[in-house]
Amino acid sequence: MTAEEAVAGAVGQGGAVLRIEDLHVSFPTEDGRVRAVRGLSLELRPGEALGIVGESGSGKSVASLAVMGLLPRGAQVSGSARVAGREVLHLGDEELSRVRGERIAMVFQDPLTSLNPVYTVGRQIAEAVRAHRAVGEREALARAVELLAAVGIPRPEERVRSYPHELSGGMRQRVVIAIAMANEPDVIIADEPTTALDVTVQAQVLEALEAARRRTGAALVLITHDLGVVAGHVDRVAVMYAGRLVEQGPVEEVFERPRMPYTLGLLGSQPRLDEGRSVRLAPIAGAPPTLLAPPPGCPFAPRCPMAEARCTEEEPPLRATGDGHLAACHFAERLEGRTPQEVFVRSGEPGARHGAAPSPAPAPSAAPLLRAEGLVKHFPVRSKGVVRRRIGDVHAVCGVSLELREHETLALVGESGCGKSTTARLLLRLLVPDAGRVEFEGADIAALPRAELRRLRQDMQIVFQDPFASLDPRMTVAEIVAEPLRIHGLYRERGGAADVERLLRTVGLGPEHAARYPHEFSGGQRQRIGIARALALRPRTLILDEPVSALDVSIQAGVINLLEDLQEEFGLAYLFVSHDLSVVRHIADRVAVMYLGKVVETGAADRVFAAAAHPYTQTLVSAIPLPDPRKERRRQRILVRGDVPSPSAPPSGCRFRTRCPKFAAELSERERARCVEEEPPLEARVPGHLTACHYAQERALV
Repeated sequence: MTAEEAVAGAVGQGGAVLRIEDLHVSFPTEDGRVRAVRGLSLELRPGEALGIVGESGSGKSVASLAVMGLLPRGAQVSGSARVAGREVLHLGDEELSRVRGERIAMVFQDPLTSLNPVYTVGRQIAEAVRAHRAVGEREALARAVELLAAVGIPRPEERVRSYPHELSGGMRQRVVIAIAMANEPDVIIADEPTTALDVTVQAQVLEALEAARRRTGAALVLITHDLGVVAGHVDRVAVMYAGRLVEQGPVEEVFERPRMPYTLGLLGSQPRLDEGRSVRLAPIAGAPPTLLAPPPGCPFAPRCPMAEARCTEEEPPLRATGDGHLAACHFAERLEGRTPQEVFVRSGEPGARHGAAPSPAPAPSAAPLLRAEGLVKHFPVRSKGVVRRRIGDVHAVCGVSLELREHETLALVGESGCGKSTTARLLLRLLVPDAGRVEFEGADIAALPRAELRRLRQDMQIVFQDPFASLDPRMTVAEIVAEPLRIHGLYRERGGAADVERLLRTVGLGPEHAARYPHEFSGGQRQRIGIARALALRPRTLILDEPVSALDVSIQAGVINLLEDLQEEFGLAYLFVSHDLSVVRHIADRVAVMYLGKVVETGAADRVFAAAAHPYTQTLVSAIPLPDPRKERRRQRILVRGDVPSPSAPPSGCRFRTRCPKFAAELSERERARCVEEEPPLEARVPGHLTACHYAQERALV
């Protein structure tokens, strides 16, 4: 009997290619053992896709690392994990090495941690092939080329000789997927494979994963925090909280009829491309419990609006609530027909207007508060060596014009490297433009002397993407929030410590937080501290540079609601920089889409999302997943191929033509020549909706 026949027999007898039973994982710390996974049991059938979701620290990744035998030495593991009928939890290194790659493979979140920087990607794929197959070097390299083509990497014959640093993040992730599928394993575990990737690249990586499944017939475990990704790519979903499984079932059933309040809260926290601003997000209050000593009873009880005395005394078992649907909640049936807003948004809370639309945006005729015209910023590229000559320029921003009115949110969107953050810094004069002008209430910022520019800072503030990097770790929260007041000589005038306490309350923090340091807070709390600091001078404009991109979905929802409430209370104007169009759809009045330093489409958010006209905007909109399995699987996809060209040598004519699906498939030779030779102007197709495309055509993609 061959090894393949033995595996097939083992799977046939048990019906599961991966079976985890009563898995427990704990880690030693100075304060005791952290119980990271508590009694996890899961099954995965051949060819099936299972999604595992939950907040950071819920145990998702630890469980997968336990199955792969990749936990640190101090980890204590008990229970059972069988791959194709074979127990793998307590195998030795040599036996595990034979199982990994051949029977079970893993795609990690950061491909750079999986790839050796000193070897070509072709050699690394070939090495994975030869580890389990008796083939020669030439045959293994040919297999590497074949696998690179299978995961959608262009010119695989050339890329096989590339080193990891020569590839983009999306390409590196596809190389890791190629390594995972090299020996046609029975199970592929993908641990947050699209985190930190642009939405267009995310779509390419997910397509590569689907190609790997089709080619190998492997079952897939997809670990992610993105409910939209789960909705479109798995058959069943498992929800984890505080180290244990709290809900499981077919993906349509769980999304449409959740039976665990935590799952309902995750769905209510997710901004949706198909809902706009009419429905307020319903975040889950509080934070997950410490796993050093989980609370008695249901671990979600301290955050659950439905909790009763029984919940704090008795931990609910995982029980059947429907056909194949399991939930760990004493009162699962009470969720029937209830929305996240009904459960998680209490009447009387600030902004509990869950059915009301936000305040209307100012009329287009209103004078702009902030105006930029023809902004240009190039950064020099210098040669290496002792004498560093200027050999070129990075074209970061190339003629950007925009307007921001009072009490309005303008979103600046696009892929990484398109010039969004550089534009934001030019508006604040944190960078000096090479050309163009920025006006605040009609005054040219570039012409202001230093003293007047400092006074202008009171009206214009910025909140950065990484709050930890922008908060001084040696200062307490009170000192951080008070610092801008002291710099501008306003600390005593505004009330001193009382004003700091008021600011902390405004962003949802209490006076007890004032004496703590930044490292003692969660990511969402640190972002609230950054917002409080920005509000200290009572500005009229906030520039928000990816303020929620690194946060869990439930924490992200709380920060988004806070920003909406602050705008309503103080009449703030926001320039919101983001690559997440779901968040933008929820918060923005107008949208400006950037590509390679230029604005290619701009208009009212409702209009742009309902009828995107530029091919690039269409690819962005179609790449954003919806947390609705039925809608997500019926949507039209427009995949963009390749990577963003180098900003030091942008293409002639239309900058998007090298990746444009319309250019490649729909245009005649004469039309393509126009795209190559003539740069399209940004002009209005309808009043207020501008597009930079010779052959723009509106399409509804949501």
